[in-house]
Amino acid sequence: MGAADTDPRAGDEPLDDRKAAILKAVVAEYIDSAQPVGSGHITGQPGVEVSSATVRSDMAALEREGYLVQPHTSAGRIPTDKGYRFFVDHLGRQGHLGPDQRQHVRQFFRHVHGEVEELLGRTSGLLAELTDYAAVVVGTGHERATVRSVQLVDLGPRLALLVVVLSDGSVEKQVLDLPEGTVPAALVSLSKRLTASSRGGSLVGLAEPGGANGNDDELMRRARAALADMCAPPEHEHVFVGGSSRMAAAFDAMDTVRSVLSILEQQLVVVELVEQILDRGLSVAIGTEHGFEPLASCALVVAPVDVDGEPAGTIGVVGPTRMNYPLALAAVQVVGEQLGERLSGAAGAVPEERPGRGGRRGR
Repeated sequence: MGAADTDPRAGDEPLDDRKAAILKAVVAEYIDSAQPVGSGHITGQPGVEVSSATVRSDMAALEREGYLVQPHTSAGRIPTDKGYRFFVDHLGRQGHLGPDQRQHVRQFFRHVHGEVEELLGRTSGLLAELTDYAAVVVGTGHERATVRSVQLVDLGPRLALLVVVLSDGSVEKQVLDLPEGTVPAALVSLSKRLTASSRGGSLVGLAEPGGANGNDDELMRRARAALADMCAPPEHEHVFVGGSSRMAAAFDAMDTVRSVLSILEQQLVVVELVEQILDRGLSVAIGTEHGFEPLASCALVVAPVDVDGEPAGTIGVVGPTRMNYPLALAAVQVVGEQLGERLSGAAGAVPEERPGRGGRRGR
């Protein structure tokens, strides 16, 4: 899956103010109506205070320059990917969520509970609800996350819960069989040693022999073995897709709907796609810009999620190129910021665990 070979913005002559106003008006009208736009629909709008004949002439010029296309001889015109790109690049203002929507987002993150997996999954549903497009939330692995704290919680006779809180908001947990004769004070001491020597370091470094303290007694060796297990790659990528059912309303052709849904089910493809878009410095990829042919009829709006200045994932929406870009950009920004803040706060508390409920958690 490679990037697109050409940039639709390269080598273009700047549009004059009137043509730019006409193009933006056509795109906005088509996004709203899904019907080809004729000159009569936009004559008299801001920046288009000219006759219909002049508007028709400029629309014909915009078609020749690749910004618009006429699907039928007698029909109005619709934007091309190049036309959408101009619209996005010249929005002037990103758009905004209404007061009720902003309040809904705040209430969601104020009351959402559960571990990171559940939080990411529910966030994808929230973003889909706000935009009416499919929403994608990708959580990073722990390669770039750093350790915030390590704690050994006494669970009873010869059992402890090893809890590692990471900078991406995730909490890794593992039940530990303790050496015979281990006293609670030893757990407290080891917790302090591991936290003091590993804060700001990687989980992998914490698991390495001698990574925290050269005195590897039996308790330390068992803790390191549990940490090494936490470092093992997860069985699945953290990819959560919400609002897939909204695809049917977003696209006209059911073949396209099925194709898009099939792609969204391929987690590795989704991860590579959003990473490539961000690596190219884009927040919006329209049609063929993302270089992935099966989604040529789609647009993606994506943004990184940061926790205390460190990358913790990606959030975005997938919809038709006839997307409400101002709304999508605003929703992705607001939800992404709130998610980052929520993940940062999620690292503050250690979840309770009862004896006998072992295994890896928090992924």
